[in-house]
Amino acid sequence: MSESASATSGRPERAGSAPAPGKKERGFFGRIALFVRQVIAELKKVVRPTRNELFTYFVVVLVFVLAIMAFVGLLDLLFGQVVLWMFG
Repeated sequence: MSESASATSGRPERAGSAPAPGKKERGFFGRIALFVRQVIAELKKVVRPTRNELFTYFVVVLVFVLAIMAFVGLLDLLFGQVVLWMFG
């Protein structure tokens, strides 16, 4: 695909295409080093929750799990009664 065609189509070049002039292709270890640098850069963006936020998240998850447990327990009880009624 020529440069003018990719500019007019609005689609990026394919990942497997040749590197742009002036950029050299990275080797195996160069790609690993780039990956590690990118991982470290992303990890620096991580924000830890405060103690208050952590407690709030804990309570929300606990309430949700208890609600799902109650729902599944009621379904189990209901289906158990239906099975006893049908085959009991």
